[in-house]
Amino acid sequence: MQGSMRRPPEPGVVLRRRLAQTGEVIATLAVIFFVAFPLVWMILAAFKNQIDVYSTRLLFTPILSNFRAIFADPILLGSHVWVSALVSFLTVAITIPLAAAASYVLARHRFRGRDTLFLLILITQFVPAVVVAIPFFTLFRTLNLIDTPWALIIVYLSFTLPYAIWMLRGFFDALPVEIEEASFIDGCNELQTLRHVTLPLVMPGLLVAAVFAFISAWNEFFFALILTRSNSLTLPVAIQTISGPRGPMWEQVAAAGMLVMVPILIMSLFIRKYFVEGITVGAVK
Repeated sequence: MQGSMRRPPEPGVVLRRRLAQTGEVIATLAVIFFVAFPLVWMILAAFKNQIDVYSTRLLFTPILSNFRAIFADPILLGSHVWVSALVSFLTVAITIPLAAAASYVLARHRFRGRDTLFLLILITQFVPAVVVAIPFFTLFRTLNLIDTPWALIIVYLSFTLPYAIWMLRGFFDALPVEIEEASFIDGCNELQTLRHVTLPLVMPGLLVAAVFAFISAWNEFFFALILTRSNSLTLPVAIQTISGPRGPMWEQVAAAGMLVMVPILIMSLFIRKYFVEGITVGAVK
């Protein structure tokens, strides 16, 4: 009976386990600190006045005048928010239907060159933005699209579409073909099956792809800086113009930074339960 009892772990083993657990906790806290500190500091700076923003104290009297100032003259960020929202939503509205159709064809239909075509789509993700910046600028200048939202939408589609196709194809590949075959037996054609059966089942993937497309367009800076001048400045580019007699108005820059961050946080809270499923299932194949 005594021989069947489990022996207590040796003191050295217990010590090593505790040290390992302590190290994991410290490493996790360090990562959280380095990730969260800039965001927390920006949020604090957004509510500080001109004097407190240059201090490191955490106790101060919060103000809201910075948020009113960025929408007032001469900054007038309201128009830039509208441009960013318009470009981001149109990018998503075009990306998701096209990506869903393309990924469905790549997953369900076999044709010559299918794998090569999919590989070429993925290769576009590895092309540095600076390589295609000048060709895009030359093309849009010829088409008189410089400083228009359409130039940004076309450019953003060049990198949101490949990513969405890659993700959604994984969802379609993971979906059993028998489900669609059952709908064919019931009299549905391929379009009806796609609309009423397949797309509802891959909705988590559609949501995740839409969010990533929106984030990519909403936060993009490089192309927006090159292809816009005044009329179609997006919010990230407009933030760099916030300055005054004393140089950059850091408290107003922080308030504008919160304006960029808040829509992403709200969207993430609404669909957070789909993120893990979307990334995991979409990357299966």
